[in-house]
Amino acid sequence: MPTTSNVVALNQTQFSAKLPPKKPKNGDVRPREHLTDHEVERLIKAAKKGRYGHRDAMLILMSYRHGLRVSEAVALRWDQVDLKQACLTVNRAKNGQNGIHPLTGRELRALRQLKRKADSNPYVFVSERGAPMTDRNVRTLVKKAGDRAGMEFPVHPHQLRHGCGYKLINNGVDVRTVQQYLGHASINSTVIYTKLDSRRFNGLWND
Repeated sequence: MPTTSNVVALNQTQFSAKLPPKKPKNGDVRPREHLTDHEVERLIKAAKKGRYGHRDAMLILMSYRHGLRVSEAVALRWDQVDLKQACLTVNRAKNGQNGIHPLTGRELRALRQLKRKADSNPYVFVSERGAPMTDRNVRTLVKKAGDRAGMEFPVHPHQLRHGCGYKLINNGVDVRTVQQYLGHASINSTVIYTKLDSRRFNGLWND
C-alpha cells in the first residue's frame, strides 16, 4: 500500500509533467539584448527577400531608427507621418513621453513607396487583408529575417529599440536627449545604455 509521501511525490510528478517547459533566460539564448547598426542592416537586407519584403524591411528600419516598441509600430498611422515636413509623431506606450522625430531621406523614399500601396488604409503596417499587423506578426517576421540573415543568435523586435539607445549613446548623444527620443518616463530606463558605451574605455591602453 503506497505511503502518503509516495502519493504526494507521484502527484507532484504528474503535475510537473503537465506544466509547459520553462522559458529560457535571455542570457542563455543570446549574448546581448541589443542589435548593432551592422546587424540591423543584415536584418533589413534579409527581410527584403520575403513575400512582403518592402513592408517588413521598412518596419525593421522604423523600429530601429525611432526606438519603437512592437505595440507602437503596429499602431502607427499615416496621420502620424508628415511626408512634406519630413517628421514622425511618435505616440509612446507604457505612459512614455510622445515626441516628434525627423525622418531621413532614406525613410521618406521608403514611406512614399509604402504609401502608394496603402490606398485609404489608415495604418502604415498592415497584413495581407488590410488589417493592422499584430505583435505576433512582427515577432515572426523579425525572427524569420534573423534566420534568413544567418544571425548567430535568435533575434526579437525589442532588440531594435535597445539597439537605437545603444547607437545614440555611442554616437555621443547626451543621456537626456536619448531619454526624450525614446520616450522614457524616467531617466533610470535610459542610463542602462551608458553601460554599453564603448567610448568609456578609449585610451586606457596606448601603444
